[in-house]
Amino acid sequence: MPLLPGAEPFRHDGGDVGVLVCHGFTGSPQSVRPWADHLAARGLTVSLPLLPGHGTRWQDLAVTGWEDWYAEVDRELRALAGRCRQVFVCGLSMGGALALRLAARHGAAVSGLVLVNPANRMHQRTAMALPVLRHLVPATKGIVSDIAKPGATESGYDRVPLHAAYSLRKFFAVVDAELPRVTQPLLVLHSPQDHVVPPVDCARILGRVSSRDLTERLLERSYHVATLDWDADLIFEETTAFIERLAPGAVTGPEPVPSTAALRPVAETGTDGVVAGGGA
Repeated sequence: MPLLPGAEPFRHDGGDVGVLVCHGFTGSPQSVRPWADHLAARGLTVSLPLLPGHGTRWQDLAVTGWEDWYAEVDRELRALAGRCRQVFVCGLSMGGALALRLAARHGAAVSGLVLVNPANRMHQRTAMALPVLRHLVPATKGIVSDIAKPGATESGYDRVPLHAAYSLRKFFAVVDAELPRVTQPLLVLHSPQDHVVPPVDCARILGRVSSRDLTERLLERSYHVATLDWDADLIFEETTAFIERLAPGAVTGPEPVPSTAALRPVAETGTDGVVAGGGA
């Protein structure tokens, strides 16, 4: 089956610090490829897998579930851990949920997490009807390219298969229950204007994890797929600064010093947590 443009997985052999990058539901590596490229250009070993059922046609996603998506990133994490002295995990939307479960399950094997607009649950009214609706309606309209920047587009599905959406709903419940087991340093970057994942998801994640090293960063100019939006460079710079702080000497090459204008330790912020798509 031919891949969508930019949907191919990406791997780069760099130094002894690795980064696993996870894309979102109905999306593909294309949505986070600039993030992975930035990290690779700074001497890090990078793995960006294509999740099962993604990057081809929505019908392929309909026959997969969260266990398949998680198994893929779990394999990639184990491979990086076998090659690198430290491993970080980055994720966009549902990729953030995958990253959180990896952290909860693998403990010290994950040195830190960087999450962009992480998804935690489904908020659409139809979400509760998915157990029945998925047997009646094969798919609904997709949610891709929630991007403020003119001309920027996301390569993903224009339909969301409801069998996969139902599995995603179950996965969010699994991850939410495991959030207290997440103890690693955590950098969360999120968009106040996100038309796919509401800010309450980020607030719930920050309020339930057990991490003591927490930083929240606002992406004021971007929508959901912020890794392709106006704040993409900010995400990349904050990510490399976060990794360099926790793994000194890991980042090579010229790296701008990130602004602290909108940087807010979570201790100073308040917290609260049908389909997180495309970017989800």
